[in-house]
Amino acid sequence: MGKILIINYDICNGCYNCQVACKDEHVGNDWTPIAKPQPDTGQYWNKIYDNVRGQVPKVKITYEHSICQHCDDAPCIPACKQSAIYKRGDGIVIIDPEKCRGNRLCAEACPYENVIYYNDDLAISQKCTFCAHLIDDGWEEPRCADACPTGAFVFGDEDDPKIKELIAKAEPLKPELNVKPRVYYIGLPKRFIAGALYDKEADVCSEGARVTAANADTGETCAAETDSYGDFWLRGLAGGRYTLLFEKDGYLTRKYGPVDVTKNDVNIGDVELWAL
Repeated sequence: MGKILIINYDICNGCYNCQVACKDEHVGNDWTPIAKPQPDTGQYWNKIYDNVRGQVPKVKITYEHSICQHCDDAPCIPACKQSAIYKRGDGIVIIDPEKCRGNRLCAEACPYENVIYYNDDLAISQKCTFCAHLIDDGWEEPRCADACPTGAFVFGDEDDPKIKELIAKAEPLKPELNVKPRVYYIGLPKRFIAGALYDKEADVCSEGARVTAANADTGETCAAETDSYGDFWLRGLAGGRYTLLFEKDGYLTRKYGPVDVTKNDVNIGDVELWAL
């Protein structure tokens, strides 16, 4: 009966309570054999990154969390020559602080960035433990989940119906790695194209115009309609180049692009439409 953590980006408000709670639990506290004290600076076993996307005024922010994924096929385990890393029966991956010799091979083997840290003072590697010492003491969730005010962190057993329901709505980070992580995410950011349409001659916003984006490589399309301010958002796009089509009754149909969202979300700004 393995443990699962689900992080819902859609309702995370970036309060940093989870990050602070992790520091509060582990800085200055020795939880051997689960973990030695975390340094007060330089390490964040649960770290938040403010991912600001788009360009003013079409901007979105996602508070992304970097944390050990507690993979079922964790590459760090065979990489450790001291056999200091092991997976518990509940699926939690632990670096034994008494066996670790700090060769850092585990960090090199981990396919996720900045989740395994090196403690210079203790000469050992360290990372998130899902607060296994608290779980063993009867807690139902780690400190990060306990401190979350919005319910963005949900922790539990994988066979719990509530957890199964959330997993069905979630996805793993970097699924192409095939390491079977035990952390799932709802609302992982996908690419978007935003902008605004207006009537060039009348100098008014074009409400109710249809905007269609077609992927130049796959042909996949996404559509949206402009609001009362002429604004549109095409969300959930795969990376790539898109051609946009603007259509509205009484106006010339207009093509626009290509718009490249391979690396970044794009605000194309204000685009004029011409009345027939």
